[in-house]
Amino acid sequence: MSSFVRPTWKDEEWRYADFGALDRIEPADFDGWRQVDVPAGETFRDSFVLDGTTPDLRRLRIQVGEGGRAEIFAVNSGSDYARLEVEVRLARGAHFQFGGVTIGGGETVREFVTRIAHAEPEATSDQVIRAVHWNQATGNFLGRIEVVRDAQKTDAAQDFKGLLLDRGASANARPELEIYADDVKCAHGAAIGQLDEMARFYMAARGIAPDVAKKLLVRAFIADAFAALEDDDQQERLLDAALAVLGDTLEGDALDVIALAGETA
Repeated sequence: MSSFVRPTWKDEEWRYADFGALDRIEPADFDGWRQVDVPAGETFRDSFVLDGTTPDLRRLRIQVGEGGRAEIFAVNSGSDYARLEVEVRLARGAHFQFGGVTIGGGETVREFVTRIAHAEPEATSDQVIRAVHWNQATGNFLGRIEVVRDAQKTDAAQDFKGLLLDRGASANARPELEIYADDVKCAHGAAIGQLDEMARFYMAARGIAPDVAKKLLVRAFIADAFAALEDDDQQERLLDAALAVLGDTLEGDALDVIALAGETA
């Protein structure tokens, strides 16, 4: 008899999930953790594009050895519920870099969940997350940083920004810091807003097509998530994957900007 129990809204780490979609995920997938061990002084890098049409749950555990480095970059643009979950343990002097973008429309929930354990001194971590959503879609980031008592000289940061293109869209950010050391630098920030209408009008007034203007503004907004990725080809691949889903929003939006330009002229 199976002892598996599906998550519920009472579980803090699943509070914003799409529970209808979770019912369609096989029980085995919840235990399908991918384990990665990064040797001391080595670098591990991986990138993900979650763009499926069925619920997608990906779970990753990373152990980073002394002086090692792990980098994860991801685009979450699926048309059904998708969640990337990453757990990291950092040894002395290790570094973890995360850059992620949730983007899309419909009524879809897209999530990143990270738990970073600074288990030894002098480790660093940096997380940059951008969310762009429209229609009734939701982008979530749940990020937890744990600094143990002896992990002095820790330097950890989280930066979340959400861009909502429609009134019905939403974004949720829940940063958590649990710090037991006293000589640390830990920071987090979260901001949610809309496209800069003046910037859009400025570009339209100078002959830039509204759909192109919008794409440029969104590209500039999400590019920060991949700025730490040194592989230019991979960076372009992720940006292209994110921007590809904008097509469904451009036609009607273009008409709005043309109308605005005409009224102001």
